[in-house]
Amino acid sequence: MYAEAAYAAHMTTATLSTEAPVDAAQTLADRYVAVWHVTDPAARRAAIAALWGPGGVHYVRTLEARGYDALEERVSSSHEKNVKTAGNSFRAKNALSLRNLVTFDWDMLSQSGEVEAVGFEILVLGDDGKIAADYQFVTR
Repeated sequence: MYAEAAYAAHMTTATLSTEAPVDAAQTLADRYVAVWHVTDPAARRAAIAALWGPGGVHYVRTLEARGYDALEERVSSSHEKNVKTAGNSFRAKNALSLRNLVTFDWDMLSQSGEVEAVGFEILVLGDDGKIAADYQFVTR
């Protein structure tokens, strides 16, 4: 499971372009899932601001979280339920990029390593390289 120190290792923003290597997309995906593990509220807020632009939006099912306050509430509530209480962790895999889009699969793992949930993420990046729109699909 990621802690603040692990997240800090992923804080360097990788600028994605049409020639972006797969590692840049995977690095962004790893940074993304790391945010959901951050326990300290101030560090979590900083991590959100490092990934999303000020008007960034996250869509999942019927939920829309727009802007830093709403994103922080979304990430915090998921962290409380899935990581802190249930002891789960997230991992990203199969990240790909094309122009300003990054896609990746993610798993939510139990403490014993069992896959509890599976999803697919589409990130639309702004000109600043930060997330402008985040579409999350929970597929299992």
